[in-house]
This record gives sequence, structure tokens and C-alpha cells, in this order.
Amino acid sequence: MNPFSSATRLRDMIRAIRSCKTAAEERAVVRKECAAIRASVSENDPDYRHRNLAKLMFIHMLGYPTHFGQMECLKLIASAGFPEKRIGYLGLMLLLDERQEVLMLVTNSLKQDLNHSNQYIVGLALCALGNICSAEMARDLAPEVERLLQFRDPNIRKKAALCCIRIIKKVPDLAENFINPAAALLKEKHHGVLITGVQLCTDLCKVSAEALEYFRKKCTEGLVKVLKDVVNSAYAPEYDISGIADPFLHIRLLRLLRVLGQGDADASDCMNDILAQVATKTESNKNAGNAILYECVETIMSIEDNSGLRVLAINILGRFLSNRDNNIRYVALNMLMKAITVDTQAVQRHRVTILECVKDSDASIRKRALELVYLLVNESNVKPLTKELIEYLEVSDEEFKGDLTAKICSIVEKFSPEKFWYIDQMLKVLSEAGNFVKDEVWHALIVVISNASNLHGYTVRSLYRAVQTSVEQESLVRVAVWCIGEYGEMLVNNAGMLDIEDPMTVTESDAVDVVEIAIKRHTSDLTTRAMCLIALLKLSCRFPTCSQKIKDIIVHCKGSLVLELQQRSIEFNSIIEKHQNIRSALVERMPVLDEATYSGRRAGSLPATVSTSPGAALNLPNGVAKPAAAPLVDLLDLSSDDAPAPSSSGGDFLQDLLGVDLSLASSQSGTSQAEKSGTDVLLDLLSIGTPPAQNSSSTTNILSFSQDNKTSVGKLERLSSPSAQASSPAGGSPVMDLLDGFAPNPPMPEDNGPAYPSIVAFESSSLRITFNISKPPENPQTTLLQATFTNKSPNVYTDFIFQAAVPKFLQLHLDPASGNALPASGDGPITQNFRVTNSQHGKKSIVMRIRIAYKMNNKDILEEGQINNFPRGL
Repeated sequence: MNPFSSATRLRDMIRAIRSCKTAAEERAVVRKECAAIRASVSENDPDYRHRNLAKLMFIHMLGYPTHFGQMECLKLIASAGFPEKRIGYLGLMLLLDERQEVLMLVTNSLKQDLNHSNQYIVGLALCALGNICSAEMARDLAPEVERLLQFRDPNIRKKAALCCIRIIKKVPDLAENFINPAAALLKEKHHGVLITGVQLCTDLCKVSAEALEYFRKKCTEGLVKVLKDVVNSAYAPEYDISGIADPFLHIRLLRLLRVLGQGDADASDCMNDILAQVATKTESNKNAGNAILYECVETIMSIEDNSGLRVLAINILGRFLSNRDNNIRYVALNMLMKAITVDTQAVQRHRVTILECVKDSDASIRKRALELVYLLVNESNVKPLTKELIEYLEVSDEEFKGDLTAKICSIVEKFSPEKFWYIDQMLKVLSEAGNFVKDEVWHALIVVISNASNLHGYTVRSLYRAVQTSVEQESLVRVAVWCIGEYGEMLVNNAGMLDIEDPMTVTESDAVDVVEIAIKRHTSDLTTRAMCLIALLKLSCRFPTCSQKIKDIIVHCKGSLVLELQQRSIEFNSIIEKHQNIRSALVERMPVLDEATYSGRRAGSLPATVSTSPGAALNLPNGVAKPAAAPLVDLLDLSSDDAPAPSSSGGDFLQDLLGVDLSLASSQSGTSQAEKSGTDVLLDLLSIGTPPAQNSSSTTNILSFSQDNKTSVGKLERLSSPSAQASSPAGGSPVMDLLDGFAPNPPMPEDNGPAYPSIVAFESSSLRITFNISKPPENPQTTLLQATFTNKSPNVYTDFIFQAAVPKFLQLHLDPASGNALPASGDGPITQNFRVTNSQHGKKSIVMRIRIAYKMNNKDILEEGQINNFPRGL
């Protein structure tokens, strides 16, 4: 017999394919077999049609194209015999899907088979329809399937219910036709039919609100009774799995109860008792029991509030955490993360077990447990939890240290009760995993250190000790070098000693040695070495006895292959040798960095085009208060692409770094050429990586540097010269004080020019904002606004904050509000003045987006709006 003829049996073809040594041989066998099948199809040979289709299905499973055999499926389905129909329907489900146009031709055959007298043929049609039913077929055949839900044979009813699930997913509008038949299936005694009926009801609830309400009112009690019967049923061999009667039915019933109880107090009360019974009676020593308990816990956490049941559910999850199976522990951690938003106190009882999961050998469990610990931290437990995490950090795997370090740093920043504890914990983290700490973390630490004046001595001594043993931790070395440069004399003199400290002896040479080791270490990067050079320049003035040693180290960097370091070395050496008269002023200790502004910028809440009212304060980490500002990213949608870009000057750069307003100082004219000296030239040389400021006195400079011309990672330095400080005449424009910021803003002009009508800028059911508008005659681009806020409700508003955003062609300056508490019922409004400068005056009108935040009965309220009704000509 020809091995590649239609008469070849399926097993012979499979044997021939498996005997192939290479893929090329296999393709040749399949190609010849397909050619033989095509010849048989063209001859319309009915004797071997079922055998050919069986071969095509095997070839299809191997990944070869078999579309030429699709019509053979339809011919076999149209046959009268059961064997042919069985192969035809199997081929239909395997070779076709609902997107095939050929499928439309089979709808009539399916309808006939659904009404067939042979229940096995009806079952074949239901199986096929449940697998490949399209929306058009669902609409055409839904009545037949609905009728079969009352068929005498339970297997047909089961398949019909599964087919209904497919139909309502394809055509949700048909759901109402199946509500009553599905409810009738819930009274079935046959577990197979009951499971499919419960699943059908669950899917009906998801696609139809009418079905959900119907099942809540009519079926909740019946479902509770069914679940109770299953829980208390006697041993039944046909349903028993690990000593539990039909766990699959348990789980389906619990899922349906979860859907019915969610958002409905009456339905939740009805199922409380049976849920407690399932949670207490189910054995947890078998996997089937654990599956039921997990579904029970998820149902308890989803239905309406019952504190006793929720504590019981969380205790079950706590037992799961002690299980040896990693999968069970992982799902328990996932569920606890959801439960913590509902009952934090109950989850806190399992804190010790959760902490042990952080140390688990499985990476997925470690990561999930760490996320859960992070959610558990609050002001009362931050110290013990941080202590545990830092202790584990010492022995944790390298691949886990990154995530662990990030979480510890976030916890310490968010919940630190005091600066001393914050600094202490951050130093421990830097000592153990400094290479895993992100730049913004050690930047924030330096900001906090600069603000903690009473801890400067303790901090620099702690860093000195830490860097002796952990010199390989890059971030630790950077912070230590910065502190030694700023507070080196406190290290040598043991200044600011705390009671808990032991005295230590550090010479000036020892302090310089730390910086020298850091700058000469071959693994130090550009940032660290540049910071070392700045620290050495500062120490050259504070440690006169080590001046020559410091100079030698700086000179050594003249030969560096890195241009940045080479340039710094040359300039700093020039300062030491030729500019002794200004060196002490150049290397003064940095002014206290504004911690509030830094925290706000880091959180993204102070974009450049947004002005905020300082009328109220928000709590920031480490006890710092800052002007309140909610995230205002969405307020920036007024930016105009065609607006002129702001000039990029040295003043703008300083304004961005310091968070101060230099606009008032911009009116100062440049000093005369005669006043410029060698100092100005030197200061210009030191402006590395920043554009020179035009027409401004050289009283401010930023020592910064760039890495590969891409990132700027410098440290900010304030430089001053006596001649520059005295250059501004008395009574002139506001003078920039080098250490104390800027002089107060000038008062608003008395003559406010022509009057404009007041406008109601914003009005809601609870608040009205009115703008009084005026313009100074000498500056038509400027508009002066006085906002009046009136409370229309009977409740007092506290922590009242007004915020505004304008496009790029506008500049906005907000003055403080007259208060942050708005009395009820208009009894005493709040006022606030602000100024808008329109660079496109006469071309574009003023537009503004506003945001108002306040608290009413200790509840945060947020209102927003856009103002487009300003008078023309502003």
C-alpha cells in the first residue's frame, strides 16, 4: 500500500512523521501527506473523509497550514452518523475559530443537531457552540440553548449552561433571557449541573445589573443553604477530594456569594454565619482545604463590613504565612496587602511573621513581604521595623539589597520622628549598602544635615568612623567628604559633643587623609573626586597647617585625563596661591539649604510656572514646615508653544536651584567697568557648566560640574566679595544679600491706574471667588488682582490654600493670604493680592487655572476651575 494515500491509517502517518531524523524530512512527509489528502478531497471520496480529517488535525497540531480541509469539516457535520459528526465537530473546533467566514455555513447544521433526538449528537453541537460561538451564531441559536437548560439528561443541561456562558459573553443583551433558567439550575442535586449553574449566575451578575439584583433578592438564602448542605454533607466517594466534599463546588458557591454580597448589607448579613462556619470547619492541612479557605477569606474581605469575620479571615492568612508551601505564602501576602486598607490593626498582629517572610529564600516572597512591611509602617512602629530591616540588610543577598535599601530609605524619610534618628539610620544604610542608594537619597540627607545645626559635630564624627570601615560605599564617601569639607574643624576640635558620644582624637592631617584616600581611590567616580576637590579647597583655609599637603593633592589632579577635574584643580590652585585675600570668603560654610523647597521639588509639587499661597503649612519629613502646595502637574496644561522662552541666564539657573525670586534683582544695572577687578574674572572662571550672568554684579556663583556634558552634579557654593556687596547705592533697587537672601519686596504702587469692573472668577455651591482688577499706569503689562474668597456654606473652612497656574507668556506672583481659616456663611472673607505680568500684552489675554484646597470637618476638599472671563486689554 502506498504510505501516502488516503487509505493510510492515522497511526501509520504518525509513525512515519516520528521516524524522521530532521525537520526537512518531517516537512517532506507532511507535504506528501497533504498532497494525498488534497487529491482525495478533489475526488470527493466519502469513504476516507473522516480519516483525512483526523490526519489534518494532527498536521494542524504540528503547526502546518490545513485551511484546505475546512469544508471537509462541514461535510462531516452534515452527515447522518454519529462517528462522522464527532470527527466533524472536533475538526470544526480545532481548525476553525469564530473569525472564519466559513463558520456561517455551519449555523443551520448546529440548529438541526441541537434539536436532534439523539442526546449524544445534541451534546456534540453544544460543545462546538460553546467553543467557537460568534455573536451572530449566539443570536440565532440562543432559543435552542435556553430550551436545553430544561433537558431531561443532566449532562445536556450542564453543557447547555456552559454554552449559555459563552453566549452572554458574546451578546450581553441576551442575559435577561437566561435569568430565570439559571436560577432554576441552583436547585439541582447533580453537582455537575449545579457547578455550571452557579458559574452561569456569576457571569450573569457581571454583565447584567438586573440579574445581580434578582439573584440578591431571590437566590441568596438558597445559595447559603446549598453551601451549608455541602459543608455538612456526609462522605460521598464520587465527590470527595482529600476528605473534603466537592471543593470545586465550595469555591464556585463562595465566588457567587462574594459577587452578591459586595455592596449589599442585607445579602452580606445573610451569609455571615455560613462564612464563619466554612472558615472554622475547613481543614488546612490539605491543598483543597487551603483553596476553600482562600476563597472564603477573599469573600469575607469583599462583602460589607463585619469586623469579627475580617479578624478571623486575617488570622487565616496569618496561618498561611507559616505554611511550607511557597505558593500559599505568596497568595497570603497578596491578600494581606488588600486587607491592610480595611483593618490595619488586625494585620499588624502578624508583623513578626511578615518580617520573617522578608528573609525567605524565595525572591518573589521576599519582594512581596517587603512591600507589605512598607505598608505596615507607621509612627508608632517605625523604629523597631527599621531596626529589623537594617539588621537584615547586613546579611541580605546582593540582588535584593537594591529593593531593600530603597524601602528602608523611604520609610526613614517618611516616618522619622526626629533628625537625630533620621541621620543615624541613614548612616547605617549608607555604611551597609551605600552603592545601592540613589542620588536623591544622599542629596536629601545632606539637606537635612545642613538644617540640623546642633548635630553637625555628631554627624561629621559618625561619618568619619563609618568611612574608615566602609570606604567602598560610594554614597557614604560623598556625604562624608561633604561634611568634612563643611564641618572639618568640628571634627578636629570635638565640637558639639553629645552625651552618648565617646571622645575621639582626630588631627587635621587625619581629616585630610580621608579626602585624599577618596580622591585617589581608583574606583571613585567623577562626582566623588570633584566633591573631594571642593572639600580640599575649604580645608585649605580651615587647616592652615595642612595647606601645603592639600595644595599638593590638588596639584596632582592637574594631570587628570578628565577635563572637569583638571580645570577645577588649576582654578583651585590659583585661588590658594594668588587670591589669599578672598579665599576665606569663597570657602565660607554653605548657608542652610531650604529643606522645604527641596522636599517640594523632589515631590514634583513646585513647578516653575505655578505660584502657591503660603497661607498654610504642610507636614514634611523630619519636622520641617513648608508652604502648602498640592501636586499641580495637571495645572500646567496652559503652556503656549508659541510663547517666547525665558532667557537662560545665570540668575535663572540660581533661581531654579535656590527656589528664590530673582525677578526683583534683575532691574539692577551692571556695575561700571572700573568696579570690575580680578575677583570678577576669577568668579567668571569658576562658573563651570553655567552660562555667564549678563549685566549683574559678580556676587553669586555656583561651583558645579558636568559629567560627560550630560549631568550636573555639583555642590552649590555662595561666593561674595566686599566690593560687590557695597556696589549698590542706598535707596536704589533691592539689593541681593549674599547670605540672607533678598530684601523685602517693594510695596504695591499707590496709583493703580484706571479701574476695571470686578469679576466673579469662580463660584460653586460652597465657595465664591471675586477678583478686583487694577493696573499701574507706568506698566501696562502688569495687572494687579485682589482675590476675595467667600464661604457660602454653614461650615468653617480650615487650612485654606489658593493656587494658580498660568501659561508661559504670563508671570504670576502671589502674596500671602490674609488668613487660612474661612468663616462660615460669608462672615468675614479672606483676601489675597497677586500680580500678573503679560509679556504678550495686546496680543493675548490673561487666562488662569486655579485650585482651592481646604478642610471641612477634618475632610480634605479640592476644587478646580479655569478663568477665561478677564476683561480685554489686560
